[in-house]
Amino acid sequence: MEMIMLIILSLLIPAICGEFIARGANLRHQSPGETLCSQLIEPAGYPCTEHTIQTKDGYLLALQRVSSRNGNIRLQRGPPVLLQHGLFMAGDAWFLDSPEQSLGYILADEGFDIWVGNVRGTFWSYGHVSLSDKDKEFWDWSWQELALFDLSEMIQHIYSTANSKVFVVGHSQGTLMSLAALTQPNIVEMVEAAALLCPISYLEHISAPFVLRMVGLHLDQMVLAMGIHQLNFRSKVLINLLDSMCDGLIECDDLLTSITGQNCCLDSSSVDKFFEYEPHPSSAKNLHHLFQMIRQGTFSQYDYGILKNLKLYGQVKPPAFDLSLIPKSLPLWMGYGGYDALADVTDVEHTLKELQSKPELLYLENYGHLDFLISVQGKKDVFKHMIRFFRSLGKSSS
Repeated sequence: MEMIMLIILSLLIPAICGEFIARGANLRHQSPGETLCSQLIEPAGYPCTEHTIQTKDGYLLALQRVSSRNGNIRLQRGPPVLLQHGLFMAGDAWFLDSPEQSLGYILADEGFDIWVGNVRGTFWSYGHVSLSDKDKEFWDWSWQELALFDLSEMIQHIYSTANSKVFVVGHSQGTLMSLAALTQPNIVEMVEAAALLCPISYLEHISAPFVLRMVGLHLDQMVLAMGIHQLNFRSKVLINLLDSMCDGLIECDDLLTSITGQNCCLDSSSVDKFFEYEPHPSSAKNLHHLFQMIRQGTFSQYDYGILKNLKLYGQVKPPAFDLSLIPKSLPLWMGYGGYDALADVTDVEHTLKELQSKPELLYLENYGHLDFLISVQGKKDVFKHMIRFFRSLGKSSS
């Protein structure tokens, strides 16, 4: 059994790599009462306030509101922008480079009213009104709930607080959540536009070798069958296990590339900072849902099997999220790369075919999955184009 666990853990998660192991001693550990504002954003000189929202199913989520270094957080701002992170990340992912290079800081200094999302289970969010993170029920969710409950509640709170429609920015799983949420009329009516980095709705052509190996071995199902519900790679036990594997069981130096694809434009300091804060926990059910999509080639709700599907959905197969329901009038912008092994170009094209609208596109042949988040050239290559898109809509503060 221990050997099986070692094999499973050596293959399990797309956020683990050799850099994570090598930098294990530098992992940040959140202290009681410590917040994303106090630990990362305010020390960089940016006004930041913490907000707590409650989802319909009882999770307590943290939202941070950020303004420019020269701004006053209480004064009138530009239009609100919600930044929604990806899988095994949290809101800190938008602030891991210098203020001149990180999208969160750049947008704040451009005059936007920045809101930073943190989904259930991440270190910055605050748990549940009645469940403990030790309860298996606490982890009974996938990206479906993240889209229809977490993201929905974030957008509603920002819309009500700022009295304005919201620009939504997502990366990776954040785009998956966004696309699913935008098929819902009650959510999309509160959104001004969406900018999607490494957009995901279909995963049929994913090419990351480690992920395909995990899918082929059905390790997601094995983990659930073993009663593992939380995937937390900050635990000392798991760090030690992964460290021991890198002594000979797996080739850790190339693991990041085998998971995300080749990234052209990362430097050692940005990678150091990335693994200082990431990964955050997620649920085994979430990983299982993503692997269902890879195996089945679908963009659908969670597949519980025939009997439970009939009970919950009234049909044998789970309902699909219909991308054609996203209004043609909603402006969309997408940035994607030729070396992205997770948001494959063929799958992005599949997404585009199903949309009513024709999004504004930015294709960068040499960019991989993490380049769109922490590339040293991200401001020039990606972010300036996104900002130009927002300003072209006539809602942006100058």
